[in-house]
Amino acid sequence: MKHILEVKEIEKYYGNKSNLTKAIDQISFSVDKGEFVGIMGAGGSGKTTLLNCISTIDRVTAGHIFINGMDITRLKGNGLNKFRREELGFIFQDFNLLDTLTAYENIALALTIQRVKPVEIEERVNQIAMQLGITDILKKYPYQVSGGQKQRIAAARAIVTNPQLILADEPTGALDSKAARQLLENMELLNRSMDATILMVTHDAFTASYADRILFIKDGRIFNEIMKGTGGRKEFFEKIIEVVTLLGGELNDVI
Repeated sequence: MKHILEVKEIEKYYGNKSNLTKAIDQISFSVDKGEFVGIMGAGGSGKTTLLNCISTIDRVTAGHIFINGMDITRLKGNGLNKFRREELGFIFQDFNLLDTLTAYENIALALTIQRVKPVEIEERVNQIAMQLGITDILKKYPYQVSGGQKQRIAAARAIVTNPQLILADEPTGALDSKAARQLLENMELLNRSMDATILMVTHDAFTASYADRILFIKDGRIFNEIMKGTGGRKEFFEKIIEVVTLLGGELNDVI
């Protein structure tokens, strides 16, 4: 299986010599094409810092991160912007849709920036819209559609550029339980039907149970790893709770 993401012995420090904080401590792991991987940990564990380094928002202090064979820790300036635009997809808590653009235009924007031909843009947007069941709202603006439909537009935007990796940071954090379930089902659809590779940071055990594999971070290091395997989501949820208990955190902090 091809590695889409390879994280090799990365470290991340903040502060100066007199007040140095080690947010990430020698983390290494890989994600294969088509995997749905979750990252869990209590607040301050380093999970969001890890995602920020992988998303190129932050730079590692030491180590290397490879996405589709490219060492992104060496990228700078326009090269970095181009890589982020073409190889990564993002799913945000609050959708980040532009209210002045229709659903179609929100989805097509990244392709327009990449200077994809209009005929191809139309074909790709219509295809992804059909797969996610939003063809009938493509001409509507974000304020004219429901929260669940906004989630599908955001998911379509994340996948339409055929990114190597989709990154999601606490994607259900601002949602009620019904909307959260809808978003997770959309992400599951992206993963299973479209072979999207997803890396998701969450503190929520229910959200994490939709992934196929979970990495647990504690004090900037990988503490444990579990796989869903052939069991169902309920069984996987129970496994997650067991590890959360081992982490020593209050369950209310992670569920």
